[in-house]
Amino acid sequence: MTELVARTLPSPSGVQSPGPDTYKGWLFKWTNYLKGYQRRWFVLSNGLLSYYRTQAEMAHTCRGTITLATVHIEVGDTCHFVLTSGGRSYHLKACSEGECQRWVSALQQAKANATQMMHQSDDSGDEGPLSQPDRALIQGALKNLVSKLDDLSTCNELIGKHGAALQRSLSELEDLRATIDGADKLKTVNERATLFRITSNAMINACQDFVDLAEAHSRRWQRALQYEREQRHHLEDTIEQLAKQHNSLERAWRESPSTHNKDSERTAEGESSEENDDIEFFDAMEDSPAFITVPADDQIKHRHLSSMTSGSLSSNWSQEDNDNSSTYLRRGRRCRIPDKPNYSLNLWSIMKNCIGKELSKIPMPVNFNEPLSMLQRLTEDLEYSELLDRAARCDSSLEQMCLVAAFSVSSYSTTIYRTGKPFNPLLGETYELDRMEEYGYRSICEQISHHPPAAAHHVTSQHGWTLWQEITIDSKFRGKYISIMPLGSIHLKFHSSGNHYVWSKVTSTVHNIIVGKLWIDQSGDIIIANHRTKDTCHLKFSPYSYFSRDVPRKVTGVVTDSEGTAHYILSGTWDDKMESAKIIESSHGCGGSEGKQKTVYQTLPSKLLWKKYPLPENAENMHYFSSLALTLNEPEDGVAPTDSRLRPDQRLMEAGLWDEANAEKQRLEERQRMERRKREAQANLALQEGREAESYQPLWFEKRTDSETGDSTYMYRGGYWEAKDRQDWSQCRAIF
Repeated sequence: MTELVARTLPSPSGVQSPGPDTYKGWLFKWTNYLKGYQRRWFVLSNGLLSYYRTQAEMAHTCRGTITLATVHIEVGDTCHFVLTSGGRSYHLKACSEGECQRWVSALQQAKANATQMMHQSDDSGDEGPLSQPDRALIQGALKNLVSKLDDLSTCNELIGKHGAALQRSLSELEDLRATIDGADKLKTVNERATLFRITSNAMINACQDFVDLAEAHSRRWQRALQYEREQRHHLEDTIEQLAKQHNSLERAWRESPSTHNKDSERTAEGESSEENDDIEFFDAMEDSPAFITVPADDQIKHRHLSSMTSGSLSSNWSQEDNDNSSTYLRRGRRCRIPDKPNYSLNLWSIMKNCIGKELSKIPMPVNFNEPLSMLQRLTEDLEYSELLDRAARCDSSLEQMCLVAAFSVSSYSTTIYRTGKPFNPLLGETYELDRMEEYGYRSICEQISHHPPAAAHHVTSQHGWTLWQEITIDSKFRGKYISIMPLGSIHLKFHSSGNHYVWSKVTSTVHNIIVGKLWIDQSGDIIIANHRTKDTCHLKFSPYSYFSRDVPRKVTGVVTDSEGTAHYILSGTWDDKMESAKIIESSHGCGGSEGKQKTVYQTLPSKLLWKKYPLPENAENMHYFSSLALTLNEPEDGVAPTDSRLRPDQRLMEAGLWDEANAEKQRLEERQRMERRKREAQANLALQEGREAESYQPLWFEKRTDSETGDSTYMYRGGYWEAKDRQDWSQCRAIF
C-alpha cells in the first residue's frame, strides 16, 4: 500500500521546482539473517528517505534516514530494489511489481531534484566559509525579505485591479454598435493594457529580487551551517582526546610509586573508615528512605524517592576500589601482551556442520580463542577477592551475604567483551596462581575430566576464607547462538564464623554466530545459601531484550534470613557495579500483573558494594583482558610442568604466531586422543581378564562428600605447594 501525498506542479520552463514529491507507504526492509525482511513505514520527503517501525513512530522515533542526493538505485529481481549510500546497502522489497515501479520512479525523481538542489547550493562563487551571522545581520536579512514580500503583495493588488478594469473594457468593446464610440473605447483599452503590462513587469521584477535575495542568504546560511558542523566535529574530537588523556593520567597516577607508599600509610585509617561506613549504613535510620516494590517471584522494581546520602556513603567504597585496582602492578607484573593479529576467518564456514554438538567437541582453530585456558578463566573469578576479605571481617551474616553476592556477580564483569573461546585444558593440566604476598591467597586448578570437560579449583586465603569448586561445562551450538551452561557448585567457607556458602553459575550465551557482531549475555538465577544460618540470597540475571525498558545486563536480588524475612535489596548490573539497600519496613501492596502479589519495601539509601575496575589501555587490541588477566599467562619459574603457562599452542597464540599455534594445537589434541585410546584399550583388557579396570585419577584432587551440604565433589587433597617447595614434580604426567 503506497500513498501519494502531494505532487509538485512543474514550472513553465519544464524543470521541476525544488521540493520533491512526498511519498509514504509500507516496504519490507532486510534486517539480518535472524529476522530476515521486516515491514517498515517509509517516508520520502525533501530528498530524504526515512523509515519507522510504525506510522505512530513518525512523531518521536526515526529508525534511519537515507540521503538521496548521493544514493545509487539498483533494481533487482521481482519487487526488489537496492539503495546504496556511503558504503551501506539497503535491500527493500515491495508487495507488488507495480508498487515497486512506483517507488523506484519516485526515488529516481527525488534523487534528480536533490542533486539539482545540491549543485545550485554549491554555486556560490569563490567566497570561503563565513562565520556564523550575528543577530543584526539576520534581522536585516529578514527585514529585506519582508519588504520584498510587501512589494509583491502591492503588485498583486494592482494586477488584480488593472486586470479587472481591462476585462471590463474588453467586454464593452465587444458590445459596440456605433463606429464613433469605437475609437474612444479602443483608446481606453490600450491605456489599461499598458497599465497591466507595467504592473506585471513590476511583479516579475519584485519576484526576481525576492528570489535572488533569498538564494543569496540561503547560500550564506548553508556555509555558516557547514562551518558549525565542522566546529562541532572538531569539538567532539577534542573532547575524545581529553578523555583519553584523562584516562592515561589516571592510570599513571595509580601506577606511581608515591601512590603505593600512601596506600600503606593509610591502611589503618582506611580500615577504621570502612568500619564506620558499615555502622552508618546498616544501623543508622535515615530521614528520607527509598521505596522498593518486589513481586512475590523476586522480580524487583525500584522506585527511588531519595538518595540524599548515597553519594557520600559510596565515595569511600569507590576510592577503595580505585586503590585496589592498581595493586596488580605493584610487583612489576606485566601490564600488556602482544596485540592481537588481524586474521579474518569465517566462523559459519566451520560451524555450519556442527549444529547440535557440544562446543568442546567442535574442532576450532585458535583464531576464535583467547590465549588463556579454561583453568585460567576460572582463576580470573578472584579478580575482586577483596570483597571476600571484607566479608570475612563482617560480624553480621546478612551483611556478609551481601558481599558474597556481589562477589558472585563480579566474576561476570570481565566477560562483557570477551567473545574469544578459552583453550580446552588437556586432561591433567593444572594452573596455579600464587598471590600470597600481594593479596594473601593462592589458587590451584586441575582438569579432572576431558569428556565431559570438568575442572576442580581450590583457593585458600590468609584473610580467613577458603573457596573450592568443581565445574563441568555443558555447551551447545544452536545455529544462531552458543549456550554455555556451567554445572556444579561453588563453596565458600569463612574460618572464624564457620559460615558455609554454596551457589551455582548462570548460563552464558554468545549471540550473532551467523552474522553480525558477537555479543555475550548472562541470564538465569543464582541461589546463594548459607548452610550454617540458613540465610539465602536470590539473584536474578535479566536476559537482554530489545523491547525491554530495563537497564541492560540488569541484576536484582533480595537477602532473606532463615525465616524468610527480607533484610537487604540488591541491584546493579553484572558488567559495572552492585549496590545494597537495608530494608527498614515492609508492607503488602496491591496485586501485580498476572496475579502476582507485590511487597513494598522501605529502605535506606543504597550503598555501593562493588564497582568494576577500568580496562587497561589498549585493551581492545589485547583481547579485552583485565589487569589480572594480562598477568595470568605470564611465565613464572618453579610451576608444575603441567601448568597452563607452559602449554605451547597457547604461548604461540599469545605471541601472535597463529599458524604455528594451530599446528601445535592439532599435535596436542592428537596426542590426547592417542592417550584416551590407550586407556580404553587397557580397560577392555582388564575387563577381558576379569579384573577391575583402573579409571583415571586426578593428581591433586580427590572425590569426597561434604559433611555439611552432603554434596559429593572433588576437593583438594593437598601436596601441591609442598611439591613446589621441594621442586619435586616426579608425579606429574607429560601432557605437552
